[in-house]
Amino acid sequence: MKVDLRTLDLNLLKALDALLDERSVTRAAARLALTQPAVSGMLNRLRDAFDDPLFIRAPHGIVPTLRAEALAAPVKRILADIDVLLQPVTFEPGTANLTFTLAATDYALRAVIVPFIAALKVQAPAIRVRVVPVEPDRLVAQLEQGKIDLALLTPHTTPDELHSRALYDERYVCMMRVDHPDAGKPLTLDRFCALEHVLVSYEGESFHGVTDDALASVGRERHVGLSVSSFLVLPEVLAVSDMIAVVPGRMAENRVGIYVCDTPVSVQGFTKSMAWHGRAHRNPAQVWLRGLLLETSQRQA
Repeated sequence: MKVDLRTLDLNLLKALDALLDERSVTRAAARLALTQPAVSGMLNRLRDAFDDPLFIRAPHGIVPTLRAEALAAPVKRILADIDVLLQPVTFEPGTANLTFTLAATDYALRAVIVPFIAALKVQAPAIRVRVVPVEPDRLVAQLEQGKIDLALLTPHTTPDELHSRALYDERYVCMMRVDHPDAGKPLTLDRFCALEHVLVSYEGESFHGVTDDALASVGRERHVGLSVSSFLVLPEVLAVSDMIAVVPGRMAENRVGIYVCDTPVSVQGFTKSMAWHGRAHRNPAQVWLRGLLLETSQRQA
């Protein structure tokens, strides 16, 4: 009878290993914390599976057949491999060598990933990070297939089937060049509405954003003269014009040649969050990396 390893009970291999070591059904039963009849029954199943007596009774126990002796080393190796497989996976950041793929907007790249990389290169220098654009329509599939490990999103853009964790709350500020005619002066609502604005819009209405919603709530509106799809060009545009921009606070930090002030109307901020698939939820490396992202993003708050 040919053994089918796909259907062979793992406990039978444990019993065979114990019998080979102990050369006694009684001692093997004690080692496995089973009754002697239970081990005898397992031995009968092993005999059927391998089509061999496996053990012959002797005056002081049992003696393995040549077939059983030939099985001894492979069985121990299989059980050892399974034991390793079942051990908790450990993760050592200092020696880890892997690639961590993130999906992020240009805002998240500056606000979240830059401080994350600064800490990562100290604590886990061999880990490589790849950053790709967020593709909402493909996001769940990319995470499910392991093409990306984590996405930096907001709660309202996070698909329900993903795990998520808030990183920090963001507010909006007004940004203009440092030698702008209005820099350093109190920015009134009238002046704010009179100035020409640059708007960053990733999706939806190109000339309408949360600032326009805030202004509409008080019966006002502004003039958006330029709409772009990236925050990266803003400093250059502001540097050569009298335009202003309302941006997330972290985008305005440490900008050379830029003046930052509060908006004269309350603009609703947002929560930045990270999202990942259940396939990586308990992976030690992924857990550690998510923890570092949380730590470094809150440190900036």
